[in-house]
Formats: sequence, structure tokens, C-alpha cells
Amino acid sequence: IRIGVSVDQLAANHVGKHTKLPSLELSTDRVRRSGRCDSGYSCAYQYNLAWKTESLPMAPECNPRAVFERLFGDGLSKEQAESRTRRLRHEKSLLDFVLEDAKNLQRDLGRTDRAKLDEYLTGVRELEQRIETAEKFEAKKPTYPKPDGIPKDYGEHLRVMFDLMVLAFQTDVTRVSSFLLAHDGSNRSFREIGVPDGHHAISHHRDDKKKVEKLAKIDCFYAEQFAYFLKKLKGVREVDGSPLLDHCMITYGGGISDGDRHRHVDLPILLAGGRAANLSVGRQHDYGGVPLTNLFLSLLEHMGVDADVLGDSTGKLAVL
Repeated sequence: IRIGVSVDQLAANHVGKHTKLPSLELSTDRVRRSGRCDSGYSCAYQYNLAWKTESLPMAPECNPRAVFERLFGDGLSKEQAESRTRRLRHEKSLLDFVLEDAKNLQRDLGRTDRAKLDEYLTGVRELEQRIETAEKFEAKKPTYPKPDGIPKDYGEHLRVMFDLMVLAFQTDVTRVSSFLLAHDGSNRSFREIGVPDGHHAISHHRDDKKKVEKLAKIDCFYAEQFAYFLKKLKGVREVDGSPLLDHCMITYGGGISDGDRHRHVDLPILLAGGRAANLSVGRQHDYGGVPLTNLFLSLLEHMGVDADVLGDSTGKLAVL
């Protein structure tokens, strides 16, 4: 809420012009853009990590098959190219119709409704730009098989999405991505690791030892999936023989340090990769309560993005 434009979108504005997709947004939950969720805030804040503007979320995709088709298209060879061209032309024609209809409607609206329409049109124009960019780039289709859809097993769902993110980086379809492993209020159960309780329910543990132990199991489960992702990146070699992981800057964490008390300070954040950017990883560091946006601002600097302020940031980290 305080940031407005999310850090990934600032990065995408800088490097996105060089790739088919400026950014890639992933999730394992179907997106919600309206309604009230925790503490009376809009559900849009729980279900969207990436924000193009303070009021325009970049909706994530949860279906691996849809992600694959967006990255590499559908079909094979000539069929693939023709199918992709038809799809893009159809999408553009729909957007042209929407824009023309909106212009006619705008004349009859008051100031408040006109502002809302302008916000909507901003999103439409952003989509139009993404389609035009997609027309310019043709990604080489990988040998990775196209997913059938959403796996029934949650762990498999996470790993397939991580695989697709690795492929997106490896083929340079995009250089910026975000992955919402689960929305903030998720009450998913984890029977496969012996935790039948809902995640959100046991996060309000009131120092109950058994609930804390179950939370630890869930944390370990997610950490194992993240380790799988890092191992995949490390196994991909760049032209110079270095691991793809060395050329990535990846943050892993959440927005609450204590779910029982809803504490949003002292967040445990893991930073991985970045060797090519001379990041100092493999250590634990306490930054003394500075905003998380200070870290993001510092990472933007390593990407060559000229930014002095990001949301509630107070400066760049002295040590990174």
C-alpha cells in the first residue's frame, strides 16, 4: 500500500524492453481483485504481489499450462506461429474495440467516474503494449513438456511453476518475475507433511507448542521448494559457463514475521544468487529495523535502475 509501484515493475520498466515479456507474474491461487479480506483491506492486496501503479495490480497466473503457452506459444513450427499470430491479432482487435467504446463513454461521465475510467484504460493500454512487444519476440520452444494443467499435488504445482520461471529466465523470455506461493490469508492444509490444520488458523498459535511445531513443518516445506528452484537455476549454464543463479537476484520471504500478532517488522528475508553483481550472500545480517524497501532499492541499483526512493524507503543498505 505504501509502495505504490512494486519493485519488480520498476525493474521491468528498465529491462523489460529487451525481452518478449517485461515481467512474469505467477501464483498457485486463483486471483481476486475485489472484495474485503483481512483487516478490511481489499482482497487485491492479498492476491497480487506485482503492481504497475498504486491501483493497477498485475494479476498472476496459476495454471502452468497457461504460463507455458504465454511463454512459448502452442502447437508446433508453422502451426505454432500461425496460431500465435491469430491469437495476438484477436486480442488487439478486442482492445481496439474496448478503447473506442470507452472514448465514447467518457464524454458522458462525471469527474469521479472519469478518473475510474482513466485508471481502467491505463490497464488496457498496458495490456496492448504487452501484446505489441510479444509480436516482436519469438522465443525458442524448450524441450520441457507442456504441462497438462494445475497438478493435484500442491508441491508438484509449486515445482512446475518454479520450472517455468527457470525456463523463462533461461530462454530470456523475461528477466523479471514474481511468484506468490500462497496468498496472505491462505488456510491451506498440508496433509502430505502431517499438518491437516489450516495454515492461517494455526498461525494464530498463542504460543501453543504443537501449533508452532506444525508451522515449522510448513516453513520447512516451503523452504524445500525454494531450494529446488535454486538448484535448478544453479544447474543451468550461461554462455561463459557460469550458473544462471549467479546472474539472478532472488528474494524469498513474507510480509509478516509473527502471524499470531500480525507483526510486519523484523521480516526474515533470504537473498540468493547475485554473485555476478558481487552480492555478499551466505551470511545473516540484522539491519536494525530499516524498511524492506531499502533492500529493494539497493537491488534496483545493482540492476542499473536510477531510483532514490521506493515507497517508505529511508535509503540504500550500506552493506549488501
